[in-house]
Amino acid sequence: MRSVIGYLVCLVVALTIGYTFSPKKPAQEELLATRPDRVQINGLVSPGSRVVAVGERGSILLSDDQGVSWQPAQLATQRNATLTAVVALDDKRLLAVGHDGWILRSLDAGSHWQEMRYDADLGEPLLGVWSAGGDSVMAFGSFGKFYQSQDAGQTWTPQALDIDNAHLNSMAGGNDGRRMLVGEQGLVLRTRDGGQHWQTLPAFYSGSLFGIVRLSADNWVTYGMRGHVFVSHDFGDSWTQVNVGNQLPLYGHVLLSDHTGLLIVGAGSSVVRLDAQGALVGVGRLTGLGTLTSAVMVGSRLLVGGERGVLQGSGGSVAALVANPATR
Repeated sequence: MRSVIGYLVCLVVALTIGYTFSPKKPAQEELLATRPDRVQINGLVSPGSRVVAVGERGSILLSDDQGVSWQPAQLATQRNATLTAVVALDDKRLLAVGHDGWILRSLDAGSHWQEMRYDADLGEPLLGVWSAGGDSVMAFGSFGKFYQSQDAGQTWTPQALDIDNAHLNSMAGGNDGRRMLVGEQGLVLRTRDGGQHWQTLPAFYSGSLFGIVRLSADNWVTYGMRGHVFVSHDFGDSWTQVNVGNQLPLYGHVLLSDHTGLLIVGAGSSVVRLDAQGALVGVGRLTGLGTLTSAVMVGSRLLVGGERGVLQGSGGSVAALVANPATR
C-alpha cells in the first residue's frame, strides 16, 4: 500500500513539473502575465493616474485603480526578454528598456508598445533609462553601454564613456545640466553641462551602487550593496555614509509626493526613509514581500515591485513603514 501511495505522489509531482515547464498556449501565457503576483517586477512608473509595471518575460502591466487590478499592455513585438526599467516623458509617452538592448516606446500611456531597438546578437542588457525632459532620453547598462536620443526614443546614438566597460545602473539630474550616473565598483560620474563632459569622481566605496537620487542641486543620495547609503551636500565633492543598521542590498527608490524626502527599498522587504536633505528618518520592513526592486507613489499610496510582483506598500501611511527610530 505504501509503495502505491509513493508512486502516486511521484506521479503528481512529475505531472506538476511537466505542466510548469511545458509550452503554454497564448491564453495561458496571458493569464500568467496579468497576475501581478506571478511575475518579477523591475520597474514602476505612474504617468498621470495610471501605474505601469515592467518585468520578466517582457511583461508590461497596467493599473488604472491605484494597483487594485491589472491588465496586460499590447506589444507589437514580444521578445520575451526581461525588461529592467521604465520612464515617463509625460503622461502619454513612455519608454522601457531591457535585456538584449531592447527598447520599447508607447505613445498612449502604456497601452500599446512599439519596438525601437533590439540586439539579440550582442545579448547585453540595458539596466536603466532616464529622461532629461522634453524629447531627450538616455539609456544605459552593461559594459558601459550608453545611448542618447533627442527624438523621444525613436532613434539612438551611442556615446563612449571612459569607464573601462563598467556596468551602469542608475542616473539622475535636473534641468540645470547637473547629472550623476552610478554603477559597479563604486563608480560615480558627474556632469555640469547636461552630459557633454563627464567626470569620474574619486572612489569612496568599492561595491556596486544601484541608485542615485537628486534631492536638490547640491544634495544627492546614492545607495547599493550591503545596505550602503551615502549622501553628498556639495554635488558629489564629498560623501558621508548614512548608517541604516543592516547590510541588506538596496535596489530602488521613490521620491515622496509631498517633497519631504524619499524611500529606498531592497532585499528582505527593507525600507529606508530619508528626509529632503538626505538625513535618516527611519528604517523598517514590509513583512513577507521578499526582495523589492522598485517603488512608486500614487497619491498618498505606496506601491512596491519586486520578486513577488506588484504589491501594496502601505495602507496610505508612509510614516508607518519606518517605525524604527533613526540612527544618528
